[in-house]
Amino acid sequence: MSKQLNYCNSHPWNLSPSEAIALQRKLSAQVITEDRLDPVQTVAGVDVGFEDRDSITRAAVVVLRFDDLSFIEQTVARQPTCSRYIPGLLSFRECPAILAALAQLTVTPDLIFCDGQGIAHPRRFGIACHLGVLTNLPSIGVGKSRLVGRHEPVPEMRGSWVPLIDKEETIGAVLRTRSGVSPIFVSPGHRISLTTAIDYVMACTTRYRLPETTRNADKLASSK
Repeated sequence: MSKQLNYCNSHPWNLSPSEAIALQRKLSAQVITEDRLDPVQTVAGVDVGFEDRDSITRAAVVVLRFDDLSFIEQTVARQPTCSRYIPGLLSFRECPAILAALAQLTVTPDLIFCDGQGIAHPRRFGIACHLGVLTNLPSIGVGKSRLVGRHEPVPEMRGSWVPLIDKEETIGAVLRTRSGVSPIFVSPGHRISLTTAIDYVMACTTRYRLPETTRNADKLASSK
């Protein structure tokens, strides 16, 4: 199960906003939104917190077995925060530390859940797409809030969802993971379709709003 995580691309991170936007547009052409997954035995959640008045980026990765969501491994990487928060450019602030945390793993996950957006992004290149393209791993964006798009009301039943639409394009799903609880925003990151992404999110969600992957990563990223 142990294997080396190799990045298929690399690029500078200290870019101006206009340079970062241009790079997003370029790399978005590499995003694959159809199912190209091997059998999924391990799933990982990634999330980021900040320390010392946001001067340190703390990235957490938690790897679970897919069949029973039991714990396998976790890593944390801390790096100086490389840029301020700019809407739509989150990955340039968070990805360097996440990649460092992923590189520490002894088990390369078969599927990554990101706390953030996939193609549900103005340039169809959210953090889940960025990580997926750079690592060539299948990835899903699991956002707690909407970045872009519109949608109809979501039925209250667990598992119900409605399309998230932007410019007449379906860019994700607004998914009710718990009855009576606010929905989450699911979108493909890389090497996965929307319907399959929804299936995996629901399979990894137990009695909480968030899937166990990103829920555990969030706890690890925000703990001291």
